[in-house]
Amino acid sequence: MNRQTRRLLQRQGQLGADGTPAARRAPPTATRRPAEREKVGIGRRVGTFLREVRSELSKVLWPRRDEVVTYSTVVLTTLVFIALLIFGLNYVFARGVIHLFPR
Repeated sequence: MNRQTRRLLQRQGQLGADGTPAARRAPPTATRRPAEREKVGIGRRVGTFLREVRSELSKVLWPRRDEVVTYSTVVLTTLVFIALLIFGLNYVFARGVIHLFPR
């Protein structure tokens, strides 16, 4: 054990001044009950919740209109492209299966 650890343990009361383990204190016999919280009505809780939601939403960095339009255009274009790709592949594979297995 180095000096720094020994000093820390001495400050915490786990070691004596000479470095021997200190006697442990007996745990308290009676456990303390936590203080009872006062009952708060549902109206106050809802009000507190809504105030906290409004506070958090004020911290959000909302996108500008041009950013929303740009992102929406990219998403819709990608969606149409992927849908056409899946439709095309489905059509080609269906025709291939019909060609392989004629009636």
